[in-house]
Amino acid sequence: MTDLLNQTVVITGASSGIGKDVAINSAKLGANVILLARNEEKLLAVKNECTRVGAENASHEYLSVDMSDPKQISDGVDKIYTLTNKVDILVNAAGFGDFSNYLDTEFATVEKMFRVNVLGLMLMTRLIASNMIGQGNGHIINIGSIAGKITTPKSAAYSATKAAVIAFSDGLRLELKPFKIHVTTVNPGPVATNFFDVADHGGNYLDSVKYFVLDPNKLSWDIVNSFNTNKREINRPRYMGLAAVLYKLAPSVGDLLASTFGNRK
Repeated sequence: MTDLLNQTVVITGASSGIGKDVAINSAKLGANVILLARNEEKLLAVKNECTRVGAENASHEYLSVDMSDPKQISDGVDKIYTLTNKVDILVNAAGFGDFSNYLDTEFATVEKMFRVNVLGLMLMTRLIASNMIGQGNGHIINIGSIAGKITTPKSAAYSATKAAVIAFSDGLRLELKPFKIHVTTVNPGPVATNFFDVADHGGNYLDSVKYFVLDPNKLSWDIVNSFNTNKREINRPRYMGLAAVLYKLAPSVGDLLASTFGNRK
């Protein structure tokens, strides 16, 4: 396992889901963690758990930041650098989805998804990466989705945000390589988190795909163990990563499967 002693990990979306588990497991390996999300009560609970499982002299902090608000993001980064002089790893885990037919989705919801899932991630990355260049190293992990590679019904807008995250990460990886900053994209399929409390209006999606739902703790360990490596992508489950490749090779067949087998929302 990765030794994160004396390293600082910043996690957005850290109050629940993948971000929460990444934070706790980072703390278990000795990291100092800085937690970002909107809900201060939940952030405090995660901070307390990080303190309980973490290294004796580690420092854990949290900041209430709305990732759809550029000013809050900018102010939040300023506060981060009053807490630490170096961010070693940034995990952009904040995001939400909405599983509705696109024409039935309120456009304000679509706009909010892009502000949180894409624009907020891009701004946070820009501000932190600029400091990483000065320190001569760093690692940025962006949580994408298999949905950004294989789009299914009722996920057009959400998949568009995740496709943007993947494309952004691919370009950024090349730009930051000369500065010894790694960029990794994590593309999970369905994960058993509270993400679906918002995304799934019917409440039955997780049960309908229960045979390939991911354990968030196991996924978070895959992410944490990639820290400080040049891992390009983490696709889980692995066969979905392969399916995404085959989709591009046989798009007509891919469309058929996505509209039938993948139509479970």
